[in-house]
Amino acid sequence: MARILIADDGIVFDGRSLEAGPLGGVESSIVNLVQELAKRGHDVHVRNNCAQALDHRDVSWRPIGEAWPDNVDLYIANRGDKVIQRMPDAGRTVFWIHNPAGYLMKWRYLSKLWWTKPAIIFIGRVHETTYPAWAPSGERIVIPYGLSEDFCAAAASDAMPAPRAVFTSNPLRSLDWLLDRWAQDIQPNVPEAELHLFTGAATYGSAGDAKADQMAAVLAQADALMNQGVVLRGPVPKSQLIDEFREARCMLYRGDVNETFCLAVGEAQAMGVPAVVQKYGSVVERVIDGETGYVADDDRAFAEAAIKLLSDEELWRRQHRTALDKQRSWRWPNAAAAFENLIG
Repeated sequence: MARILIADDGIVFDGRSLEAGPLGGVESSIVNLVQELAKRGHDVHVRNNCAQALDHRDVSWRPIGEAWPDNVDLYIANRGDKVIQRMPDAGRTVFWIHNPAGYLMKWRYLSKLWWTKPAIIFIGRVHETTYPAWAPSGERIVIPYGLSEDFCAAAASDAMPAPRAVFTSNPLRSLDWLLDRWAQDIQPNVPEAELHLFTGAATYGSAGDAKADQMAAVLAQADALMNQGVVLRGPVPKSQLIDEFREARCMLYRGDVNETFCLAVGEAQAMGVPAVVQKYGSVVERVIDGETGYVADDDRAFAEAAIKLLSDEELWRRQHRTALDKQRSWRWPNAAAAFENLIG
């Protein structure tokens, strides 16, 4: 058994947050990872901006300002510069990042990375390319996010879902573009189709609050398209999202240049939901083009792929089964084992 500590100086959340309501991809991944490490018999501690001390699922959650363990075998400094050097006597220090690595090109990061030389953990190959070759690090290691077992439990279905598309990402990541494509190109060709939007500021905590006005403008655009089948559902807990995916014919998401993993598409694919994306950011790593969805070259190809999935029942069945077969092999136990292998 090893003692493992992860520190995060981001938004307020704790081990119960994933069960209680919507939660962003980074925070969800921290919760899933630490719980899986605890299942593997390790002594796991978290120091973050949780509201109060909590022991949950064999993980010790404590506010970042409280006392830290004297020593640990593995210290995972998560995304922020303030936590990189907090455990100089750790058996091994790694720096887990989630956003495009350009934000590390500031002196407050570079100076600490030059001094500490931690292994940097990227969440995908596309993500790894965002960090320059000359920039300081120890090893550069790719450990993709895992998939929750709950999303991998769906059995193949012959029951055809209604022609319902879903969007579950940040509304500022091209939802306005998708609404235009839907109103102009997709829904007129499939009049009975609906686009359900599981999105909003609440998923992102204080970060979402800071951009709530921008998000509200996009969501108002969605509200105006109710008569064209657009249904604004708002953020929902993961447990409800699983049920919603069972009722979905496809996921529509353009992608984003700042997308480094896209857990939303990964979860949909694990549930057998074909996805239509474009060549932006890491979404190209989540979809097997022509087998579990489509990686469209342009706007026209995106709309055509969406129309096919919403109207061609045999195509949906084929891609649904292929997604279930090929897109759920890397789960949180696999990711936890990869982190476990970092222990000296």
